[in-house]
Amino acid sequence: MSAETGLQIGGERTTGQDVRTQNVTAACAVANIVKTSLGPLGLDKMLVDETGEVTITNDGATILQQLDVQHPAAKVLVELAELQDQEVGDGTTSVVILASELLKHGNELVKNMVHPTSVIQGFRLAMRQACKYVSEEMAIPTDSLGKDALMNCARTSMSSKIIGNQTDFFSEIVVDAMQSVKITNKKGVARYPIKSVAILTQTGLSAADSYLVEGLAVKMGRTSQAMPQVVNNAKIACIDFDLKKFKGQMGVDIVVTNPAELEAIRHEEEEITRKRIKLIIDAGATVVLTTKGIDDLALKYFVEAGILAVRRVPKIDIQRIAKATGASLTLSLGNLDGGEEFESSLLGSCKCVKEELLGDYETMMFLGTANSKAVTIVLRGANDYMLDEMERSVHDALCVVKRTLESGMVVPGGGCVETALSIYLENFATTLGTREQLAIAEFASALLIIPRTLCSNAATDATELVARLRAYHYRYQSDVANSDPQLAHFGLNLTDGKLRNNVTAGVLEPMLIKLKSISFATEAAISILRIDDMIKITPPQQQQQGGYGSHPM
Repeated sequence: MSAETGLQIGGERTTGQDVRTQNVTAACAVANIVKTSLGPLGLDKMLVDETGEVTITNDGATILQQLDVQHPAAKVLVELAELQDQEVGDGTTSVVILASELLKHGNELVKNMVHPTSVIQGFRLAMRQACKYVSEEMAIPTDSLGKDALMNCARTSMSSKIIGNQTDFFSEIVVDAMQSVKITNKKGVARYPIKSVAILTQTGLSAADSYLVEGLAVKMGRTSQAMPQVVNNAKIACIDFDLKKFKGQMGVDIVVTNPAELEAIRHEEEEITRKRIKLIIDAGATVVLTTKGIDDLALKYFVEAGILAVRRVPKIDIQRIAKATGASLTLSLGNLDGGEEFESSLLGSCKCVKEELLGDYETMMFLGTANSKAVTIVLRGANDYMLDEMERSVHDALCVVKRTLESGMVVPGGGCVETALSIYLENFATTLGTREQLAIAEFASALLIIPRTLCSNAATDATELVARLRAYHYRYQSDVANSDPQLAHFGLNLTDGKLRNNVTAGVLEPMLIKLKSISFATEAAISILRIDDMIKITPPQQQQQGGYGSHPM
């Protein structure tokens, strides 16, 4: 049944094959946008929003977030890229390309009278077999490869980004940063919190002048130049309220008959402010950070006490500082008895707090934090567009190193996994005597879109290279016992347009990224393939705005 109009509910209905074709076309249109940005020789996109804000990137999730996608099926792919970004931080482009290719192949089967349920069951079975094969046959423990495995994973992640020609320099910064923030829980399991690594960007100098700070850096300056520039063994108060001259509450009227009483009221307001600040000073604070303002009166007391105060610190930064130093973010001075107090237990500690000049801006450095290790990667570059893309690239690399450290397993990159899975699933499909065999064979064929796209973006002959790569993997899998084990690690060398052992060459990716990519892409393709009816409700027409006596047309 094709498109119908004039439903009782007032709208438009599309059913059967028509709606599937529409959904696949929309999904492929989204995938085609990001397709050319895949791989080490992928190209960048320039995105300009309605306000004229420019973004230059080749990060799949960023590109899709900036797009104004209207089609509901295409929105599924945008959400898919976001999910991949949140879960593992990298592999966003490949997951979208794979999902659209699975949809395309699944739709062809449905056109050839295979029921969508059989296709869906086949895809699910193929996904489970693929994930099992990757984790059991292709995964390599990082312990056997040493620290180089981490460096190589970071290099592979950054090779397709703007900093691809300086991967050695940046991968060292990224690996050192992640290893610095290692924490071990009560069960002895190591964790690497990504939030403990802050990224600070500043225009000026070149990308090679970026560096790692063993501590937290926040782009804020002292409230007054009369305050100390360096505070050693600092006690830090993190507060989330104003330090301003006390004023009576709104709606409270004070009737004054004697003008002399005005001065007494003003004096009392100053005294209340002084007492509040004295509470913080008496608790032992030597550095005060607030998310709100500090006025001149409060400033005077801090300068007299020799305390370093910083105002209007962003909430995310003050929370990060509080966590690293062991401070408690205080919302008010009030206590349960109705009075005001500030306990010394609310303070955090840090070996050194100092103000440094970073480019044209003052930056507060928190070195030697007490509670947990925190580091900051300071990125330098020519302009804001470049710095934004560098920040995204470094964040992706941090996520990759984190996943590698936590899972301890890597797989060869450069289309190796997808090609090996394609051969394995083709052979597996022939062992089945059910209709799912067709879907698994199509799943195997769809996986080859990754190595093909990598070759196309590198201006090499995709047909020839992928055919040779398949031949290597087929030779290995047809006789595992007697074959050269290196054949299982063969992938693409896009720089020279040849094939090579990508484990030896150091082109590695965390196993988790591959597993999540395959499972997320399959689930997204299945959710769109299940749709066989789309009903679009027509919005009620707005009545015309007219003068007196006007009526809707």
